[in-house]
Amino acid sequence: MFDKVLIANRGEIALRIQRACRAMGLQTIVIHSEIDRDARYVALADQALCIGPASASRTYLNAAAILLAAEVSGAQAIHPGYGFLSESAEFADQVAQAGLTFIGPPADCIRTMGDKVAAKRAMREAGVPCVPGPDSALPDDPVEVRATARQIGYPVIIKAAGGGGGRGMRVVRGEHELDDALTLTRSEAAQAFTNAAVYIEKFLEKPRHIEIQVLCDQHGNHLWLGERDCSLQRRNQKVVEEASAPGLDRALVERVGQRCVEACRRIGYRGAGTFEFLYQDGAFFFIEMNTRVQVEHPVTEMTTGLDIVKEQIRVARGEPLLISQADIACSGHAVEFRINAEDPATLAPSSGTVSRWDVPGGIGIRVDSHMAAGAIVPRHYDSLIGKLIAHGKTREEALARARIALSELRVDGVLTNVPLHQEILNDPTFRQGGYDIHYLERWITARATRI
Repeated sequence: MFDKVLIANRGEIALRIQRACRAMGLQTIVIHSEIDRDARYVALADQALCIGPASASRTYLNAAAILLAAEVSGAQAIHPGYGFLSESAEFADQVAQAGLTFIGPPADCIRTMGDKVAAKRAMREAGVPCVPGPDSALPDDPVEVRATARQIGYPVIIKAAGGGGGRGMRVVRGEHELDDALTLTRSEAAQAFTNAAVYIEKFLEKPRHIEIQVLCDQHGNHLWLGERDCSLQRRNQKVVEEASAPGLDRALVERVGQRCVEACRRIGYRGAGTFEFLYQDGAFFFIEMNTRVQVEHPVTEMTTGLDIVKEQIRVARGEPLLISQADIACSGHAVEFRINAEDPATLAPSSGTVSRWDVPGGIGIRVDSHMAAGAIVPRHYDSLIGKLIAHGKTREEALARARIALSELRVDGVLTNVPLHQEILNDPTFRQGGYDIHYLERWITARATRI
């Protein structure tokens, strides 16, 4: 048990974790960079420690500085949020070695699921459907690689075993492209992830991106909380997410959800996590597992009524989940729009000081953000400054509420992608649902020709 949590993150997720802790009566310690010293969650913390300059490598990715801050402040647990060190098995080990609780899964689970090859092997053993391709890293022999690619059938995709965030992958449409793609992906993998291992699998031309949220404790309770559709993406980064996924066979989703739960039992998973799938032609194909809370967790919270971050913390405290699978009933529909500080036309990042921040409200509207008038949007970090979530009895009602809320959101001082979201809401294909993961890229390309 612990009652003092250090939040090893920044931005909207730091405030989100802080609110969950405060609701549970836990003290919060916030670490921050020099440029984040005036952030809302810093002012609201029981204790705040500046651990370095704006550079993420010297603050939010600096494990030694974070652990020292935990020691100095008397923290008993560390919540890593998402991004930064949240999926670092080494950091989870260091936290445990320091006698602290890591609010996340065991380091062994992070290690297994963080290696995409090992994860795929574990999922196949649990009966989770996977994308066609071998459960091993590619050998150095190019002749063997060509034989494997021919056996799978072109197009194929080469991926970094330790990759993530949309990096470390290349599509290969013919054998003449294979050698160069292999060399480039291995080089990028070694540089970005310090792991040059790559693997190969079938490239699906028009899949949807479907996620299944899980929640597990150490008392044998393993739950899945419904699915999310995260297919609206740009450069492999999600832009809009929703729950549930439109037009799927509910019996099929339930079977896959149960397989995910079985996989969690097999690997001894604890805490919150997300299984990510490609869905095409009526079939699911596992691609990876995120061993942390997701940016888009609010849409699942809105449809299930559960506080996922609070449950994460309770599980880390050794407490059992107080609900069973039979208690989980997804109600209505929720959609999340990521509000980024970026030019809505060029999508280039925008930094500066926010001079106006007027947040919408009303039935079914939720805004997760650390922003306020006077807040600084630094150029050093991700451009996400908030999330607007709308919930309704139906998808149509949720989208109607989102349209009104986006029209009420006022941000001055930096550019945002709100106008882009408003255009997306007027798109017939988006309103219909069921689009593939490449749709937004095609839409943006066509839009550029009209501007």
